Parts: sequence; structure tokens; C-alpha cells
Amino acid sequence: MDDLPTATVELTPDQKASIRVLVIDDEESICESCLTVLRHEGFDVSASMRGSEAEDILQRRGADIVLLDLYMSGVSGRKLLRTALETNAAALVIVMTGRPSVESAIQALREGAWDYIPKPFSGTHLQVLVGRAAHTVVVARESREQDEADEEKAAPLGDSPAFRAVIGLARKVATTDASVFITGESGTGKEMVAQFIHQASRRKSRRLVALNCAALPETLLESEMFGHVKGAFTGATRDKAGLMEVASGGTLFLDEITEMAPTTQAKLLRVVQDGVVRRVGSTGVEPVVNVRFISATNRDPLEAVEEGKLREDLFYRLGVVPIHIPPLRVRPEDIPILVRHFLSSYWERHRGADAPVPSLTPAAMRHLQERPWKGNVRELQNVIEHAIVLAEWRDQIDVSDIPHHHQPGGSASQLSRNGIQFGPWLAAGGYHAAREEVIARFEKDYLSWVLQETDGNVSEAARVAGVNRATLYRLLEKHELTKGEVLSD
Repeated sequence: MDDLPTATVELTPDQKASIRVLVIDDEESICESCLTVLRHEGFDVSASMRGSEAEDILQRRGADIVLLDLYMSGVSGRKLLRTALETNAAALVIVMTGRPSVESAIQALREGAWDYIPKPFSGTHLQVLVGRAAHTVVVARESREQDEADEEKAAPLGDSPAFRAVIGLARKVATTDASVFITGESGTGKEMVAQFIHQASRRKSRRLVALNCAALPETLLESEMFGHVKGAFTGATRDKAGLMEVASGGTLFLDEITEMAPTTQAKLLRVVQDGVVRRVGSTGVEPVVNVRFISATNRDPLEAVEEGKLREDLFYRLGVVPIHIPPLRVRPEDIPILVRHFLSSYWERHRGADAPVPSLTPAAMRHLQERPWKGNVRELQNVIEHAIVLAEWRDQIDVSDIPHHHQPGGSASQLSRNGIQFGPWLAAGGYHAAREEVIARFEKDYLSWVLQETDGNVSEAARVAGVNRATLYRLLEKHELTKGEVLSD
């Protein structure tokens, strides 16, 4: 071979050292030449002149790149090719062959080889070809690592049998474009599961758009979903694309779908059926979208269908694959996993990335596992964040550091009758923090009460509260309240 040239594909020394190259050829001169060139390049390279030995190396150690002579005495090169790919499906096999056998090399490409190099070849040719293969290996590794990181980041946390079943089903359906209908109590993590499905799907490079159907009045919801044209209504000063178009190519998550008005459901059904979006006020050409639908509700969807809250035809279109998330109280074994996740996340946010993350004492963990968690994962998340904010800076968080006031469902009348409990958790933040906390608690309790008093009639609730509908909807969204959640309490 000729003198050793400089590399044509720039990889770091560590990247090269991590790539295992195996040369398989019964010609000693070929093996020695390849070893010299590739070791000079910094690869982890070995060679074998016997087929049985090569098979053993592949099965024991595997290889990222295999340089393989198709015609070796006493062994089938194609068998070695199959062994290389069986032991490492991501392996890149480069076939070495004499010029009269190029057709055989092309056949090997059809059987899974990555490329071929005709004999005799120069050191430069070998270096360039293996360099390209090494670059491909590194890019594929980084892609797999990123996919795993994205999935881990998106995956809801839990290891109970009930939750493993949820994630198993979510992972299966993620690889398809089937519509998914997620049910479960408020706060169980329906949007987290939707994010997991999106991140595990082939649509993950496009957007996941979430829309809370209970947070907007009917006319505004239609404009947000389908878009509108200039002049469609007062204030429509320009054409606007709706979230359907924004989510095209990706996923649209429709939370609290049972709170959507029947007329809006009818328009949604058309989009689900044929992908055609009609913007509010449009009489012209209508855009076509390619959207994967994931819907969710905290109600029983079949009851909603019977009550006329949800169109039956729309439900069966959106509910191709139903997924039910069990409440946190029936899977206490998931609480330690969730706690560790929330501790790490909120400690970094409030105390800094360099501060060592504390753990919970056994007593504190038992306390959390014994609580009823009416607010499910969302309530646990809130409790852990409060504990992080108010706890003393030390290695462990004890029961005394965990707030006890987070019990959702209290009414405004209870608040006025019992008064405000000024415990250490409230006083520790000072006047302004305490004031904001009390106001927030009052707003949420008052909104729950007024909706219960008016049986969920938003117009009547706004009249009783002395605010307009838009303000009431804004407050409901701020406190993550829905009519269905309030009326089910």
C-alpha cells in the first residue's frame, strides 16, 4: 500500500477509538496492510484469516465495521455477512473482492452489505471508504442516543404493572398514525402520555400542538382550531391559520374533548374524515392537513356520548385506540419514581444545577405513599415543588418539610368558615408570597363554587361572579379547572 494520507472525514480520536473494525481475509498481506492503515487512523481494529475464528469474534465481541473478503478458503463470505448483521444489525459490512467478481459484490449489497472495495486497493481508497463508514456509524449512534434521550424525557414516569401496561400500549400505537383517546382523572398525566406517543412516533420532528377545549368559548375555539379569514368577525383584521394547519405533519392533542360544543364537533369530524379544514368565514379554497389526533377527557366518554356531550361518530373516529390512565392512589409504587424526578427537576430550577439534590427520608416517602392524591400526579408535583422552595438547605427532606394544605376540592364557604391557616409554609415566603398564595387559593375555590352553584353554566357563572365570559374562561385556564372536573367533585 502507499504512504498513509491524512484523514478525509474528521472524527475525534475518542470517536475513532470507540469504533470496532474487523478485517476478515485469508490473505496475510491484505490483513497486515489494513491493520497498519486503520490503526494509524486510530480505530480499534483486529483481523482474522480464518472463517471460524471470525465467526467467534463477531459473536463474542461484535464489530461496527467489517471488511470482508467474499471468497475465503473453507468458509462462505455470505455466511459471515449474515453473521455480522445478526450480531449487530447496525454493523456496516464492506465487501473486498477481486475485479472479476464485482457482480458478486453487488449481489452482497442486495443482501445487506454497505459498500464494496475492489482488489487491489490503495491505502488512500481504504482510508476514505472506512472514514465514510465510521462517520455513518457515529451519526447513527448519536441519532439513537438522541432518540433514547427524547423518549426518556417524554416518557411519563412510573413502574407499576398498571402503568407499564399504559406505556406498553402507548409505545405500540406510537409507531402508527391511529387516533388515540386517553381517559383518566384530572392530573393523572394524560398530556404526558400524549407527549410520549408523539416523541416515539415518526412525526416527532414536527410539532405537538395542545389545545384545551374547555378553556375557550365556542367561537374562539373554532377560530383557534380552524383559523379564520380577514373580516370573518369583529377583530379579524387578517387571515390566520388555525392550530389544525400548525399541527399538519405532526400531532394535535385535544384535551377535554367532551367540553367542545356540538357544532364545533361536527366541523372537527369533517377534518378527521377527509383532512379538509374550513377557516371561519372562508368561501374559497380550503387547506388540507395531515394531522395525527390524540384526544383526552376526565369523563367516561361513553357516558358523554349517551348524554349528548360527545358525538358518537366523532368518538369512534378519535377513539381507534383507547388508553386509560389509572389514578395515582391505586399505584403508590410509582410515587418514589415520580418524587425523584420532580425533586431533581425543581431543585435545579429553584436551587441551581450545581446544588446536590436532596432525597426524602423513609418517613417522608411513606407519608407521600399513604396520601389519597385526589389531584393525582399534578397534586404530587405541586407538593414537591412547594417542599423544594420552602425546605431548609440540607441532604434530606422530612415529613415536616412537606406541605399538608394541598387537598383539592375545598369550597369557598369552607374557606370563609375555617379561616386562613397561617402555618410555617405560608409565613416562610414573606408577605407578598403569602398574599399571592392566598389569592390563588381563593380564586380557585371561588371558581369551583360558582360553577357548582350554576351547574356548569358559564354565562350564568360569569353573571354571578360579576365578570365577563372571557375573564371567567381566562381564570379557569389559569387554575387548570374544567367544568367536568368541578362538577364531578
